[in-house]
Amino acid sequence: MTVHAPPSTEQLVHVLRHLCRWPSTTGQADELRAAAEHIALFVRLLGMQVRIVATSAAPVIIAYRSGRRPQTLLLYHYYDTPPTGPWRHWSHEPFDIAERDGHLFGRGVTGGKGALATHLAALQTILQREGDLPCGITLVMEGAAIIGSPGLVEALQAHADLVQCDAVLASLGDRDAQGTPICASGSKGWLRLRLTARGPAYPLPAGFAASVANPLWRLIWALAALKGDDEDVRIEGFYDAVEGPSRADNAAIRQLQLATATRRQAWQIEQFLFGIDGAALSRTEVTLPTCNVSALTVEPSGDAPAIPALASALLDIQLVPGQQPAAIYDLVQRHLNDKGFADVTLERLPGGYPPWITATDHPVVRRAATIGTTVFERPLPVVPAGPYVAPLSLLTGGQPIPTLSIGFTPATSAIFAPNEHIALADLSRHSQLLIELLDRLWE
Repeated sequence: MTVHAPPSTEQLVHVLRHLCRWPSTTGQADELRAAAEHIALFVRLLGMQVRIVATSAAPVIIAYRSGRRPQTLLLYHYYDTPPTGPWRHWSHEPFDIAERDGHLFGRGVTGGKGALATHLAALQTILQREGDLPCGITLVMEGAAIIGSPGLVEALQAHADLVQCDAVLASLGDRDAQGTPICASGSKGWLRLRLTARGPAYPLPAGFAASVANPLWRLIWALAALKGDDEDVRIEGFYDAVEGPSRADNAAIRQLQLATATRRQAWQIEQFLFGIDGAALSRTEVTLPTCNVSALTVEPSGDAPAIPALASALLDIQLVPGQQPAAIYDLVQRHLNDKGFADVTLERLPGGYPPWITATDHPVVRRAATIGTTVFERPLPVVPAGPYVAPLSLLTGGQPIPTLSIGFTPATSAIFAPNEHIALADLSRHSQLLIELLDRLWE
């Protein structure tokens, strides 16, 4: 069996530098439009039919090229990145790729642009060697993944002729304790909410707290009614529709070994919640829904002691099979009303999507995991989902299309922090894996 060589290191770094030099911060419309045009120009050089689709959130780039086989693989990517934060916290300019000790540093090298660069370099290499592709390729590249993919559905529906496919491949997820990418056969869903409590018409001196209700306290109490210090979500009915993993999925989860010591060291935490580890940690990350507070804000903000006029919180909920975004939203609203917080406004934010799970023993998933042996010398560990989410349910349109997401984003890569980084060897192997998959997935 012939194992294909990956793109050269120089080629990979060139493509990644080409993508990262254009800032594309989530929510920054001008940056995202410029980055989309820049990416589309590169993709056209691969001989692909390319469309840039304007949406209510950010441009979606859709590209297609046929191949020798009739099957088509849809590659999902995103190009939006978190804000850099203060540049003084970086060891170098964040949009100029730096290499140190076998790692590449820069905003986006792990989150989004790194994986996209490996796949573009892989396609470029195949075309240079063979002149055509082994199978059809559809690329879907969006600029609003970090905020729940708002606008993606409208882009996919408007260009359905280009997004027909036989399987979907994303590049999200961690690596196991042996450094092998984890292959998730699906993704949890996502619901994004904003809770808002209002106080006086304008900020008041803190001394009036004895006689005027503080909206921040009101918000804190409302949030405390949603989840206890035992980490149990107290929204009535929240767990009722949850569908547990199948017997095959449970067996796969039990075999997963996470790099727990590496995580604790990188994150500087002594232990995970309640001291869980090993198989219990794997099962927790794969099978449990979440209810997470992402931000608390007051208006106006500042350090002066005052009763604020308004307080709000961003809540993101990851959903497991059986849970649907609209149904969970209704449960949260009913719960707040029943607990006496009808005055706290609940808003469903744009974006989010239902969960999507392909069976871990699906032939396409198992085939992909086995092909991983050609690059990583062992099959890819397969689980039904993980802590990283992708809009697989939107990409399949609810049709029985097999999906998988192969880990590219190590949990220790500082994807939301300064000095985001990825090992150059990981870039090379991810690129090589796509070449092997395209050649063998539908043999």
